[in-house]
Amino acid sequence: MHFGGFVFRPGLWPTLAGLFFFALTLWLGNWQLSRADYKRELQARYDRMQEDGVVRIGAATVAKEDLLYRPVEVRGSFLNGQEIFIDNRVYKTRAGYHVLTPFLIEGSSQHVLVNRGWVALVDGRRDTLPQVRSVAGMVVLAGVAVDPKSRYLEFKGAEPQGRLWQNLDFERYRREFGKSLQPVLVEQVSDTGDGLARDWPRPDTGVGTHVSYAIQWFGLAGAIVVLWLVLNVKRENAAEGK
Repeated sequence: MHFGGFVFRPGLWPTLAGLFFFALTLWLGNWQLSRADYKRELQARYDRMQEDGVVRIGAATVAKEDLLYRPVEVRGSFLNGQEIFIDNRVYKTRAGYHVLTPFLIEGSSQHVLVNRGWVALVDGRRDTLPQVRSVAGMVVLAGVAVDPKSRYLEFKGAEPQGRLWQNLDFERYRREFGKSLQPVLVEQVSDTGDGLARDWPRPDTGVGTHVSYAIQWFGLAGAIVVLWLVLNVKRENAAEGK
């Protein structure tokens, strides 16, 4: 294709490479938009569920889908001393852990796992787990039911080290716990005097980040097109001299 003193003569392999990376960046941009839409749906569900009444979790096994993001209440007692600590949790720029403790539901052998909140590292060190204040006796616990099966990236060799876990692998925890366990995780909101921080983020956290990444991927797709055009346009005399 000739225009002015230039000729447009795209090569086969640069064109195939350009098409591949153009399609890849478009796919990644659309994937980021789909993640943003998913989190918006979670937020909408969360908002709807917060308007519903409190659901009491009892001995009967609940359906996880019916309880997600709903305010819940459960009566029973903590299994003190059986906490696990989820590592690398940051609160107000400080590093620490989430403290998860099994909770025995009153009048049954059924349990529910409770995320009691955040606690800081001991003097900024990771070789000693913090001491968490026990909550004794029967309590009525208020919280929000969330999905314990969150997506995460876990590196090889990151298996639990005793009570220290990099992430909550719920199925693994259920096997190791060895007792009846409800299929939801309760994020505690009531104050039990344990000194833990409970400032739970809204489910839409990160929507803006996904949109920003999508814009970057689409921008890169546009840059690939421009680069492909520029690299394949040459002065006509130079092209004929090859």
